[in-house]
Amino acid sequence: MRNSGNSCISILLLGLLMGFSIACSRHASDEKIAKDIEDRIATDPDSQDSKVNVSVTEGKVKLSGKVKTPVAQKKVEEIAGAEPGATGVDDQTTIDPELASAMAAAPPPRQKPKPQPIVVPSGTVLTVITSQGLSSKTSQAGQTFLATLAQPISVEGKPILPKGATVSGKVVSAKAKGKIKGEGELSLALTSISVADHTYPIQTSVLNSTVKGKGKRTAATTGGGAAGGALIGGIAGGGKGAGIGALIGAGAGFIGGAATGNKQIEIPAESALSFTLADSLTLPPPNE
Repeated sequence: MRNSGNSCISILLLGLLMGFSIACSRHASDEKIAKDIEDRIATDPDSQDSKVNVSVTEGKVKLSGKVKTPVAQKKVEEIAGAEPGATGVDDQTTIDPELASAMAAAPPPRQKPKPQPIVVPSGTVLTVITSQGLSSKTSQAGQTFLATLAQPISVEGKPILPKGATVSGKVVSAKAKGKIKGEGELSLALTSISVADHTYPIQTSVLNSTVKGKGKRTAATTGGGAAGGALIGGIAGGGKGAGIGALIGAGAGFIGGAATGNKQIEIPAESALSFTLADSLTLPPPNE
């Protein structure tokens, strides 16, 4: 009798444990079904804007909330019904026209405008300070020279080319004045400018000066307009070119720093020269 009683108790406990296990398993399965349905509703193009709540009890799916169109409502039902493990669908969702209007009226995301390149226009005057002396007697065509920008250049009120930027130039032509006949000639142009560790090619007017006769000098500019450039003189306070007069006016292009006794054209170091951009210079947008 005692053994029989113990057997009955064991069977009863086993049944309770199995029932609890099945209930837990079913509960976990209901949560998974609800989660899968919610994920599919959120990613489907027809239903992703719907505000639907999903609950599952013993496999039966209950849908509530709002959808924006009949098409979205039908799609939600199809997703719930097709979910593995779902035993039925109770759709209590409602169609809300205001939801559809709100979605349609929502403005598109505002795109940040792309920064535009900076253009230094042709005709801009670049005044530079030469780093070395140049002469119609000693310079050679094709020879390069260095200078620094004497004044900053701004575009639309914003500084673009800083004072002190390194500028490169070349001797376009150089011809020494003969003792008996022939004229001295020296022509210069700028070829590049360096900004923020980048070097950009530039094209400027060619500044040309000739000397003949008893020190008579003529000036012209090519590749640019009148007053395309002028020798301004040395840096104030005493560069080697200080004290040299400047001829600035209509038609003035490039003026020799000095005509020596043998009528050569001399441009001392630290002389200020002005060149005109023949073509515009395009620089990348800021922070690039």
